[in-house]
Amino acid sequence: MNVAVWSRRLIVPVLWGLLILPVARAWAQEARFEALADTVPGMMAAAGVPGLALAVIEDGTVAWARGFGVRSTVTNPPVEAGTVFEAASLSKPVFAYLTLQLVDEGALDLDRPLAEYLPYADIAHDPRYRKITARMVLNHTTGFPNWRPPGDSLRLDFDPGTRFQYSGEGFVYLQKVVEHLTGMPLRVLAVRRVFEPLGMTQSSFVWEDRFGPAVAAGHREDGVAFDKFVPQVGNAAWSLHTTVQDYARFMIAVMNGEGLSTTLHRAMLSPQADAEAGMRWGLGWGLQPAGDDLAFWHWGDNVGYKSFAIAFPRSRRGLVFLSNSNNGMLLLHALLKETFGQDQPAADWLGYDRYDDPQYQIRAELYDVLLKQDVAAAIARYHELKAEAAYPPVAFEEDMLNTLGYRLLRTGRVEDAIEIFKLNVEMFPNAYNPYDSLGEAYMVQGDLRRALENYQKSVELNPENEHGARMIKRLRAALFRQP
Repeated sequence: MNVAVWSRRLIVPVLWGLLILPVARAWAQEARFEALADTVPGMMAAAGVPGLALAVIEDGTVAWARGFGVRSTVTNPPVEAGTVFEAASLSKPVFAYLTLQLVDEGALDLDRPLAEYLPYADIAHDPRYRKITARMVLNHTTGFPNWRPPGDSLRLDFDPGTRFQYSGEGFVYLQKVVEHLTGMPLRVLAVRRVFEPLGMTQSSFVWEDRFGPAVAAGHREDGVAFDKFVPQVGNAAWSLHTTVQDYARFMIAVMNGEGLSTTLHRAMLSPQADAEAGMRWGLGWGLQPAGDDLAFWHWGDNVGYKSFAIAFPRSRRGLVFLSNSNNGMLLLHALLKETFGQDQPAADWLGYDRYDDPQYQIRAELYDVLLKQDVAAAIARYHELKAEAAYPPVAFEEDMLNTLGYRLLRTGRVEDAIEIFKLNVEMFPNAYNPYDSLGEAYMVQGDLRRALENYQKSVELNPENEHGARMIKRLRAALFRQP
């Protein structure tokens, strides 16, 4: 055969393949997005989520962004890809990114104690705080709690740098240091160093009036909208307002190492602290093992708003999820699986309920009955559901009722919580934790003798229950002092 003819016969199929393959890929991608768009509304209805927005990153670009549902159950405007949400703790990676830029420029040393830049009066009573560094803040090893209890002073739970404990308080301290060193507030720093360079035109650490026509209102579990809080001072830990498109641009910039030296980009996405259960923490990001990749991720949890973002640097894929409901995280596992085809360890590490989990479904039904009728009706419905056997036995394990009881306790329905905890004790008389929880509810009610009785039973069943033992000592001291 003539060599030229043979060459043409070989080249033509190869050229056709090069032309057809991208088209086939695009069709497959579009089909995946259409399937996701078809699935999301049903999931939202089942979870009671009024609105959410998604952005999917493919090949290092924003391949798809879409809004679902409504921004407010009162006025019903639709959520769009450009809808502004509170991003909650997705604020932290943005602040970490601009902080590392300052490190690159020599304005801040990751390992120099922050107290050498700016002493912190809030924790001056504990000299250990003078060991805290920017690195410890960004990898959550400061020893601070997440947030100090209202009205209490700030404390250290352990020596700085010795172990992981997620903390917003650390970011507040580092923000003060950064603002002191630069002479600029966070809202200005973020615009100059992050939002303008990355084209994040709908993002701010403070409220801006221009957000009004596009903002999503936060919602309670029952779908009632909250009044929108409008922060006037930026907070590095939680005050970011943004859209899925803007935050996806930020994720891509982090993936590409834009704005950072190679050294600090690598450090940001390298394990710096052990967060346990297979999770590590870098500088501002959670790190999840993903085959031969190491995904970076974070989540956000403000009242009325839940969010999540994850990216896989090697495959150059990612997802940004913003919702306007306290129920938002019920969708997290399912959205990740629908997008990436498998469960993600980060979602398991966070430990939120899943909308399709039988325990959650039973608990949601009981709570609804309790609100519409009373606790007696909810208890009667519990026994009916057990008798109907429509759910697997595991759905009725002790933590199902325990979680319901604490939800009631947190919302001030103390008497109802006591009745639910009493039911749990009745159903699991040999388990220590239901007694411990009932003791706590009685203590909140002010019935210290019944609280003591239940804590004593809890410790009798489990002598290693240190919390119960501490409460027994406290209650005995309180009862002894009473007339």
